[in-house]
Amino acid sequence: MGQNFFVPQRRSADRPDRRMRKGMYIVPSLFTTANIAAGYYAILQVTHGSLAEPWHFDFAAKAIGYAVLFDGLDGRIARMTNTSSDFGRELDSLADVITFGVAPALLAWMWGFRSLAGMAEGLAPDLLARVIQFGAIASFLFLVAGASRLARFNISVNPQPSNPGRPGKKYFVGMPIPAGAGVVAATVHLWSGDPISSWRMAATWVLLLAAVAYLMVSSWRFYSFKDVDFLTRQPYRLIILIAVLFALIWYFSRPVLFTIAMLYMFSGVFWRLQWLVRRKSDPPPKYNEASQTS
Repeated sequence: MGQNFFVPQRRSADRPDRRMRKGMYIVPSLFTTANIAAGYYAILQVTHGSLAEPWHFDFAAKAIGYAVLFDGLDGRIARMTNTSSDFGRELDSLADVITFGVAPALLAWMWGFRSLAGMAEGLAPDLLARVIQFGAIASFLFLVAGASRLARFNISVNPQPSNPGRPGKKYFVGMPIPAGAGVVAATVHLWSGDPISSWRMAATWVLLLAAVAYLMVSSWRFYSFKDVDFLTRQPYRLIILIAVLFALIWYFSRPVLFTIAMLYMFSGVFWRLQWLVRRKSDPPPKYNEASQTS
């Protein structure tokens, strides 16, 4: 009789812990929802942007920047709290397609090419129309490459880059789509949302979008920062560095964010070239037929 009396009490005491455990699964999804909200807001701002109201493009770029922060937090919180789930991963992928695929592709087109007709001087109308058409193609390639990057990431198990890096470091295979969206957003933010008015700048914008699209579907390595554990003790130099970085972003967000986006983009290119040079300078040993037959 005493045993039957104590069993219900033990079970009732475990219920708050179980409910709290289940509630923790909602926290990463809340940040993913904020990611979707930022992407939706960016799309709304892009549709309102024009030559007369260029600040809407800047607002869209800022929304994508905040979404990059939310995207980094939802995955890190899920790993820290051990609340990763299949639902969360699928929701995160769908959110990334909207926020880092559709929104920056629309922003790239509207900011870089939509207002170009009738503004650019020194170029024949036919050639200007070609530049605008190539801009539409480049924006679409950015979207397709980003979606393909996410699909490959979802089905890959422990993927390895074609140019392996330092053992123990964690790398992305190909440029992650938030970083690609960050390049678009940082560039628009650098110009305060003022649309491109030169065909030369538009042609450069086409090449940059094509380069970002290629880097996303490539197998080159990009540092993931996943091995940085903020729960462990960190050297005070790192804390000071992070504080200085936040201060620089707060006061000089346009050049600082653009520099960060470009440095991360070209880091993958640099590591690829470094690996190619190293492989050519240290070729594998040649097969010696005489030594094998003797």
